[in-house]
Amino acid sequence: MECKFWGTRGSIAAPGKDTIVYGGNTTCLEITLETGRKLVIDAGTGIRPLGEHLLAQEEKVEILLLLTHIHWDHVLGFLFFDPIFESDAKISVDGCPACMKGLTSIFATKRGDGNFPVKFEDLTAEIQYLDTVRQGPMNVDGVIVDTIPLHHPQGGLGFRFREGEKTLVFITDNELTEDAWKGRQPDDYAEFCRDADILIHDAQFTPEEIDKYRGWGHSDYRATLELAQKAHVKKLILFHHDPSRTDQGMASIEATCKDLVLSNTSQIEVVAAREGTQFSL
Repeated sequence: MECKFWGTRGSIAAPGKDTIVYGGNTTCLEITLETGRKLVIDAGTGIRPLGEHLLAQEEKVEILLLLTHIHWDHVLGFLFFDPIFESDAKISVDGCPACMKGLTSIFATKRGDGNFPVKFEDLTAEIQYLDTVRQGPMNVDGVIVDTIPLHHPQGGLGFRFREGEKTLVFITDNELTEDAWKGRQPDDYAEFCRDADILIHDAQFTPEEIDKYRGWGHSDYRATLELAQKAHVKKLILFHHDPSRTDQGMASIEATCKDLVLSNTSQIEVVAAREGTQFSL
């Protein structure tokens, strides 16, 4: 798998001079399988530059779009994803149960009102809803995709991708707390992430901030690191950065996590997601 971050920020896009290093676009991750098949996780504002990149290749765009949930920061970029206006583009949509409702609701309604001048029905790309992955493991060109419910208001799904002996787990907008419902507790997520090569997980807040935001559906970096260590993952990528967090603030969090790993004599590698960076596994 070859992966690239097109959006790393949470809640709302945060462009500007203070977010250049870690990025200001909201959630979007591109995954290219060994077969060349492209998967995209979420349609935050980061999907806009991804769309421009795909069309610049001068090849037919064909992607599987997986949506974790339909909060605006994860779907709003779809309005500006240029391939939706290309007649030869094919976009398969899957993920959380309400994913198609979320995508269609951001366009103009059939009555011509709403929040955008274009109706969903007027898009020229072929857009189909699969409704497959939530019903059980999904096979995409030999890659097995599994899901786990998110502990987040209105719900959602986290994803695990297994290609050969390599495993990538993507869990954003997830609050790690012992009093969560069964199936959404830290031990459940630890089992889902067990021995993953890479875990990308929400770490929007600091331990000092988290109590103020209990119930918002996000985690602090210490809880996320503890999850990664409990699951024995090889590499943790902190994700869904708070929109008010500057590059300096993110660098401080990254350094603190590295110090915590050293103090625990753990072998896990920890980095914070940076928009535009690529990694493979």
